[in-house]
Amino acid sequence: IAESYERIHRANLIGMSILPFQFLPGENAETLGLTGEEVFDLAGLEALQPQGLCRVIAHRPDGSALEFTVTARLDTPAEWETCRAGGILIEALG
Repeated sequence: IAESYERIHRANLIGMSILPFQFLPGENAETLGLTGEEVFDLAGLEALQPQGLCRVIAHRPDGSALEFTVTARLDTPAEWETCRAGGILIEALG
């Protein structure tokens, strides 16, 4: 989850089948109080579409949880299919 992506970095993540998520405008790790020690669950992946929203549940070490929403930075149906196929290497070998 990042505040923004350079085009090439986002494309590289998609090529490795890593979902690039972006904080909503006005939100970032600091405003949400994220420290990097959280474990994240993602809800709604099965219905995710390009530029769709996904709910994140951040589980903190103290047992508390924080829910927030992020945008999937899969901007086109082709990017979504590449990611679903396992990335460009798997897609090329398949």
